[in-house]
Amino acid sequence: MGRFTQGFVGYAFALVVCLAAVGLFLLVTPQSRTERIPEVNYSIDLVNARRQAAFDVWAPPTPPPNWIPNSSRMPQDGATLTWRLGFATAQRKHAMLAQSDEKPAAEFANRMANSDKTIGTVQVGGATWEQRYREDKNQRSLIRFLPDVTLVVTGSADWPELTTLAASLQPHPRITGTPGPAGTVTPSSSPSSSPSSSPSASPSASPSPS
Repeated sequence: MGRFTQGFVGYAFALVVCLAAVGLFLLVTPQSRTERIPEVNYSIDLVNARRQAAFDVWAPPTPPPNWIPNSSRMPQDGATLTWRLGFATAQRKHAMLAQSDEKPAAEFANRMANSDKTIGTVQVGGATWEQRYREDKNQRSLIRFLPDVTLVVTGSADWPELTTLAASLQPHPRITGTPGPAGTVTPSSSPSSSPSSSPSASPSASPSPS
């Protein structure tokens, strides 16, 4: 009985010492409480899109304040170019800009929005955007049809944040030059769109879905 008691006490004492050491380690080790959101630099994809696209490419020159660009994908299918640029918004929701010259344009818009039902429209900088809402996915979308490209701003972000992204977009003209010997590019860009066609001004409305 004495041997059992001594063995058990020794085991318990060793366990307490180990737990105390672990607790002390956790206490003195700095604990990072800052958020860690992967961030991408989409400037390279923007340049590549401007070289490859048959249309002026739309993107924010810089992200809206406190937004983090966290994904950029540009799959290419033949002559069609699609670019999807994702963000973590200031409220840490998801928002994505998708643009493509895919035809029919309505099919691309329906697929990106996961809905073909328009619930209203909103004016952003003088341009009309369709509003769509997919309740079961908590997905809101703003859609703008241009002659040569379809723009879709979509995600779990609320309407004001989606409108903020739409308002930040500016057209970037195509780069038709070729790289020089040192890897530099001598651009021969198409003329920029007129200021009146850009939705970069503050939105005139941001209604909520019905």
